[in-house]
Amino acid sequence: MVSKGQESFRRSGTGISVRAGRGALFLAILVLALWLVAALLAPVAGLSPNRVDLTAILSPPGHHSLLGNDDLGRPVLDRLFAGARTSLIVGLGVVALSALVGTLVGAVSGFVGGWLDRLLVAVVDLFLAFPGILLAIALSGILGPGIDKVILALVAVGWVGYARLARAQVLALVRRDHVTAARALGSRGWSILVRHLIPLALAPLVVEATFGVASTVIAEAGLSFLGLGVQPPGASWGTMVRDGASYLLVAPHLVLAPGLAILLVVLSINLLGDALRDRLDVRLRGASQA
Repeated sequence: MVSKGQESFRRSGTGISVRAGRGALFLAILVLALWLVAALLAPVAGLSPNRVDLTAILSPPGHHSLLGNDDLGRPVLDRLFAGARTSLIVGLGVVALSALVGTLVGAVSGFVGGWLDRLLVAVVDLFLAFPGILLAIALSGILGPGIDKVILALVAVGWVGYARLARAQVLALVRRDHVTAARALGSRGWSILVRHLIPLALAPLVVEATFGVASTVIAEAGLSFLGLGVQPPGASWGTMVRDGASYLLVAPHLVLAPGLAILLVVLSINLLGDALRDRLDVRLRGASQA
């Protein structure tokens, strides 16, 4: 039997954890807002991410340059803003295309069934047999460097997760009464899929897309670090880390600035994804209330 003191302690501990979670979520939203603002303002704020200043090579952070200058004298802060735009374009572009392709493929596979379902499942399993990042590196090497090629390579790897999730959701929903009623009323298969099945499967797909943005930001930085992404003089957080690694002992700010940017953005996206999952998952919400 739980005493009043134990119950009070449990409730106070729950209240502290809830407040801490809300504080972390607020900080995550703030970081993501700063990321979005930096990406949107980068082309119109009069920044000079590619301006070479030979008198400021490897200058530390100071009054004239808040985050210092790199090995060519370029301002690190300006390049950080330009890299934010690159990561945002790649992250949102890859997730949007991957979610669209994967959702359509998985939903059609689960709804139609039969040999088409078996074929699409085999294709998905074939893609999943290869490590995602290695397949992305191989495709980037074949397609060549460039931000558009990075997006294509990551979409070719990323759509399979959405396809499996969409197929599982459709298989769980396709035998429900409202779908049977729609069939009895003469609705066509495509109409049932778009109006009655996909909308009900969107909640887990939105959560998956949120985490997908975080993994895409890391993947883009990794490909750019390997020289397969954004090419000079374009700015990317991955290329900034690569260029600054040679001067880590004498100018650590060249690595710390983009490294912390990647860390904060990815951590904030994951916190937001956790919050969305808790908000949209009825089972988790019911368990927390209990």
